[in-house]
Amino acid sequence: MLKIYNTLTRKTEEFQTLEPNLVKMYVCGVTVYNDAHVGHAMSALVFDIIRRYLEYRGYTVKHVMNYTDVDDKIINRAKQLNEDPLKLSQRYIEDYAADLKSLNVLPATSNPQVSKTMPLIIQFIEGLIQKEHAYAASNGDVYFRVTSDDDYGRLSGRKLDDMQAGARIEVGEAKDHPMDFALWKAAKPGEISWDSPWGKGRPGWHIECSAMNLAELGEQIDIHGGGNDLIFPHHENEIAQSESYTGKEFSRYWVHNGMLQLGGEKMSKSLGNIISIKDFLSKRSADVMRMLVLNGTYRAPLLFNDDTLDAAEKNVERLKSALRPASASAKGLSAEALSTLASAADSAKANFTEAMDNDFNTAGAIAALFELSKAINTARDNGATSDQLKSAQSTFSELAAVLGLKLEEKQGSSEVEAQVNALIAERTEARKQKQWALSDQLRDKLKELGVTIEDSKDGTTWRWG
Repeated sequence: MLKIYNTLTRKTEEFQTLEPNLVKMYVCGVTVYNDAHVGHAMSALVFDIIRRYLEYRGYTVKHVMNYTDVDDKIINRAKQLNEDPLKLSQRYIEDYAADLKSLNVLPATSNPQVSKTMPLIIQFIEGLIQKEHAYAASNGDVYFRVTSDDDYGRLSGRKLDDMQAGARIEVGEAKDHPMDFALWKAAKPGEISWDSPWGKGRPGWHIECSAMNLAELGEQIDIHGGGNDLIFPHHENEIAQSESYTGKEFSRYWVHNGMLQLGGEKMSKSLGNIISIKDFLSKRSADVMRMLVLNGTYRAPLLFNDDTLDAAEKNVERLKSALRPASASAKGLSAEALSTLASAADSAKANFTEAMDNDFNTAGAIAALFELSKAINTARDNGATSDQLKSAQSTFSELAAVLGLKLEEKQGSSEVEAQVNALIAERTEARKQKQWALSDQLRDKLKELGVTIEDSKDGTTWRWG
């Protein structure tokens, strides 16, 4: 039985969907005003892994990830670049989609955009006003009335009285209560805006997701996801306005990933420690970023530095070894050894599922893959043929794919491969002549080319990495 930690109840609960074998999952996407960074990649990878595992367990997953393409940050950035805000955001949407593809993240079922959901956003706000959960203020803004929601604060565990004590109404705001939040913002001169019953303006941040969720998945969903920095106020406010509008429970499970940290600090533009996804992928493989996430616990902070990345890279290389072919001179395994390998594959599959069923324990799932990798490599070293390795390697590939790992060997051009083969032949001859210093020099040259060589009684084999 799959169990998931629910932020709302602060408990690990059995996973039960609203409809049999169907998961409706909404994940808050990015505000598109600049290049996406590795913090965005972490969240995208977490929910990609969750989706892949749900599909492996037999569910159909409707996965919605939105794009916030109307926002103060977008407007300010567009002014800096003297560019139309919607054209700017569309350019970054396309860039982010390309980044996700490079990271081997499955495309979402749908990617709604705020700018394309405006009629429903306005309808949603009108409904909240009719139900007296919202009000149009004298300044042209529309606010949600937090005191109309008896359960406000239950996701974050905050009490309204405590929140009110530290809150204040900013200059220009016309709120009834300091914690009331904007559903609609009156347009400022020269700003992009839409017509509404309250005058020209644009939506507040929180109402956007509630409306896009309603449009794509309906009134109730199974999983709402995002980074834990969104718990308050964004997700808290989503619950308040969605449940006030529909009168129904909004999401059964709230799933939040931890934050990526560089040198113990959260990644942020204000600290100037941003690493874009493109910059990362120019130096490391997508599997390395994914392995970094898989090695940890999705709800915990993730340390991102050269040491943790190097460790992830080594783990990726260790896993790749399981998929390498048998020696051409392999004599074959005994029936007993073959049975041992088959048992190892069955055990790995069972351990993998047990780990992932426990709130997506990816570290445990990776441990199961390492055990199977070890069994396959031992069988190969003991003379297994490629046919004898095939079944265990197939199980290994199946489980690796559930985690989104590609485990592809690096490829070089035919000219480079010819150079590698020539250097290996030269080194083999040097070893025959017992010219050990020359042999070591040639090994170093191969290493500079990104090649790892392995010597055995059957000769020398090589691979990238």
